[in-house]
Amino acid sequence: EGPSEWHKSYPIAQGNRQSPIDIASARAVYDPNLKPLIISYESCTSLNISNNGHSVMVEFEDTDDKTAISGGPFENPFRLKQFHFHWGTKHSQGSEHTIDGKPFPCELHLVHWNARKYPTFGEAAAAPDGLAVVGVFLEIGKEHANMNRLTDALYMVKFKGTKAQFRSFNPKCLLPLSLDYWTYLGSLTTPPLNESVTWIVLKEPIRISEKQLEKFRMLLFTSEEDQRIQMANNFRPPQPLNGRVVRASFKA
Repeated sequence: EGPSEWHKSYPIAQGNRQSPIDIASARAVYDPNLKPLIISYESCTSLNISNNGHSVMVEFEDTDDKTAISGGPFENPFRLKQFHFHWGTKHSQGSEHTIDGKPFPCELHLVHWNARKYPTFGEAAAAPDGLAVVGVFLEIGKEHANMNRLTDALYMVKFKGTKAQFRSFNPKCLLPLSLDYWTYLGSLTTPPLNESVTWIVLKEPIRISEKQLEKFRMLLFTSEEDQRIQMANNFRPPQPLNGRVVRASFKA
């Protein structure tokens, strides 16, 4: 089932722009031409929260460009489609990206698509410039007040295949103050592993409490009728860089 088997069904798993990666901060290249990231989530409309069997996901209405990211390395705005998380059974692991070999307990992924260029999310997800994913690291600290609405809803989607209405949640409240970022060309980190993602990994983590993270670990990989398997360690390990350059929007 796990990431080490994926290449049998998805040969692209051994492609040359796979994600996640370890970001070696000293080797990242500062690029003064990278624009600041602009996150416009003012009029965002969340629809539902669901357990898809490998993570918990919140989906958004994506019929216009009102909820989008722009600037950064992008020529077009990219529309927000969904966000989801990756986490571990213990605090020493959980994130997909690592910084100088160090994992974080959890990582948030905000998935956007290039709707100026592609008519549907599915077509964008198959194109080399189709998706933009913002990665945010979570570390353990004091409670994150804005995260409570989300962690309090997790009980509704404990089992695989469950979905609940989850309206008027704006993920802007989950972003750190600084939008300094690293960027590189990569892939989806779960099958089909398409090499369609421009990654934006934010340098500054956000903090959540141990109690909040524990609520993620109460979710299950399994549906109600199956034997219960705790959802955790739902991250793919770092993949080879294969000569890719990681650019930084900030001077180290």
